[in-house]
Amino acid sequence: MYTPAQDEKVTKVMLYSRNKLIHGDLVTKESIRVSVWLRTQGVPNFIRLLKPEILFFGGTPPKSLTYNEYFFPKDRVIGFHIAPPNSDPPDYQADELNRQMVDVNLMLGAFILKGKLRISTHAEVATSIEVSTMTWLSVYEADIVNPFLPNMPTIHVPMLLIDPKQVSFGV
Repeated sequence: MYTPAQDEKVTKVMLYSRNKLIHGDLVTKESIRVSVWLRTQGVPNFIRLLKPEILFFGGTPPKSLTYNEYFFPKDRVIGFHIAPPNSDPPDYQADELNRQMVDVNLMLGAFILKGKLRISTHAEVATSIEVSTMTWLSVYEADIVNPFLPNMPTIHVPMLLIDPKQVSFGV
């Protein structure tokens, strides 16, 4: 199994795909802000996670899988966040002018998310997502549930990244 170098850190993260929830240890350089890591240059094509726990929604009931290391294609990630209770500070300035938080519901594969998007005060959600060129969009104060696992507790995160081309939006 991979051993992190002196200039690296390990952070527990959660990844969402169309049919998986993956919880594991991500190794990054010490200077990287993990909550926005997918937006940075040099993210590998396969995300390496150590000691992952994977919920696979390929049938009923979902299957639980574990590995020492797991390599997941970056292009299949639709949601990403630091695992609670840890978090980074927000990726915006609270006093920024002409911005507002709007409530939004998202479908991330097998998960439903209620959170907030930060958009222009001069635009609606539809316009904002249509003209957005960001590969990774921030969602704030998110509550994530799985309707197929009613006993699974709600996951609350202050921020996550989503791929807006792979989720659906409800307002």
